[in-house]
Amino acid sequence: MRTKAVALSLALAMLASPAQAAEPITGRWVTAEKDAVVAIGKCGKAQCGTIERFLILPKGGKDQRDINNSDPAKRTRKLIGTAILTGLVAEEGVWRGQVYDPKTGRSYTSEVRRKDAGTLEVKGCVGPFCQTQVWKKAS
Repeated sequence: MRTKAVALSLALAMLASPAQAAEPITGRWVTAEKDAVVAIGKCGKAQCGTIERFLILPKGGKDQRDINNSDPAKRTRKLIGTAILTGLVAEEGVWRGQVYDPKTGRSYTSEVRRKDAGTLEVKGCVGPFCQTQVWKKAS
C-alpha cells in the first residue's frame, strides 16, 4: 500500500513539473566539418541559421552558388546568406525545424539543442534515420 502511495506521489509530481524549456541557440557556430560559420537568430516567429562565412573556401570560392539544390531556380543563389536551418521552434527542450545540406541539396527534419555554453547538437533525420553533428561556438 505504501509503495503505491509513493509511486502515485512521484507520478503526480512529474505531471506538475513544467516542461523543460529549450536552451537558447542564438549565436555564431562553427559547423562540425569546420568549413563554415552559421549565424543563428530570430527569423519571424522562429529561429533560423544562415551561412555567415566560409572557413574553408568551396570550389566556387566566396561566390559559391547553391549548385546542388533540387530546385533549379535556387541553383544560382549564393551560399553566403543562405538559411540552412529554418523554422526552428522550441518544443519539449529542443528546437525543431528543418536543416538544409548544400553539399547534397537535400533538406531534413531537424532537432537542435544546446549541450553547454560552447556546444550545439544539430540532428538531421529522414524518417527513423538520423545523423547528429556537434557544432562549436565561434570566437
